Amino acid sequence: MKITNIKITPIAIPDVPLANTKGVHQGVFLRAIIEMETDNGHVGLGEAYGAKRTLAGLRKLAPDLIGLDPMDLHDLRRRAEASLKNDGGVNAPTALADHKVMDVAYSAFEIACLDIQGKHFGCPMYDLLGGAVRKTIPFSAYLFFKFKKLPQYPGPDIYGEVMTPDALVDQARDLVTTHGFKSLKLKGGVLDPDQEIETMLKLRDAFPDHGLRIDPMGAWTVPTAKRVCDALGDTLEYLEDPVKGMDAMAELSALIDIPLATNLVVVEFEQIFEAVRKDAVQIILSDHHYWRGARGAMHLGEMCRASNLGVSMHSNSHLGISLAAMCHVAAATPNLTYDCDTHYPWCKHEIVKGGRRVFKNGCLDVPEGDGLGVELDTDAVAELHDLYNSAQVQDRDDTDEMLKYIPDYVRVVPRW
Repeated sequence: MKITNIKITPIAIPDVPLANTKGVHQGVFLRAIIEMETDNGHVGLGEAYGAKRTLAGLRKLAPDLIGLDPMDLHDLRRRAEASLKNDGGVNAPTALADHKVMDVAYSAFEIACLDIQGKHFGCPMYDLLGGAVRKTIPFSAYLFFKFKKLPQYPGPDIYGEVMTPDALVDQARDLVTTHGFKSLKLKGGVLDPDQEIETMLKLRDAFPDHGLRIDPMGAWTVPTAKRVCDALGDTLEYLEDPVKGMDAMAELSALIDIPLATNLVVVEFEQIFEAVRKDAVQIILSDHHYWRGARGAMHLGEMCRASNLGVSMHSNSHLGISLAAMCHVAAATPNLTYDCDTHYPWCKHEIVKGGRRVFKNGCLDVPEGDGLGVELDTDAVAELHDLYNSAQVQDRDDTDEMLKYIPDYVRVVPRW
């Protein structure tokens, strides 16, 4: 079995102005859809970031994969290293962490290869990862402060403006009522820390049985983060990336009892050793998009088990192929300690047949078809590819976007 053709289609999907410590989401988010064909008629699907550095890496590597046996993932890695070893990172300069082009491109094509393998053997992807320890995957509601959507942008303005603690609690009520989530995560670092303390306490009053988390994305200094922890006490199940950098996380960790999670200071396998040595984090967020694919995410889980670290799962703005891959990885990760993140309720579009997945009690069942268990909706992809061409957005820049809402905005991390 050999790969004979790879099609990469960039798409743009209407987004809403979700705020974070570095700015705000643009009018669209970008994805790249991969269709990998073999000489015996299988088509493997993948979904990756769609900004320009990732897209360039995918397009550069794709011709070098023609003739690859999709069973030989070691050869896929060798080819990715040979093609992209010196191509740097995928993220724009305004990002707070970066991921290697080589790892992100490998990860995207690995998922497509695993999809092919599952179709070839007639089994779901989780069987290729060692089998499912769970087939129902719990997710958390992802809460955001947000601006009112600008009129020139496509798509609905989900929830309208949400810039107060009470409005945020109303948003949470709707997400819980609609999707049944049992845990809640707030993207913090947006309002003054005292307002975000107020928000978390109001969430605790409204949802006394839900797990609560906040992710300020490095917006706080160590003294500010300590003050927040003192105010919230045992309100939080974990605190994600409250301060910037490994050393600051270690300093804070020594001062508090609340577990610290990260997807900013530990994004490479080599960084796990430093994090454990310094006791900088107690939970690492997995993500098959940059932890070297599904198998890399499984390896991360094993390293966390051996290091006595918890495991959760990071999310970016994504669609059904990525969501299916998340579910398979989560199904096969024995020590998935916390509900997974997902941006999925913030989007109204889908690119897989059958339409959008429906959460039940905050959970999704793992697709049970061969491979990923999803089939591409080519008409939907074509529509969103047209939007990519007309929107003329090729990169993500939350900081520049913020100037459309706050003209004198200056990004500072940490801000408080």
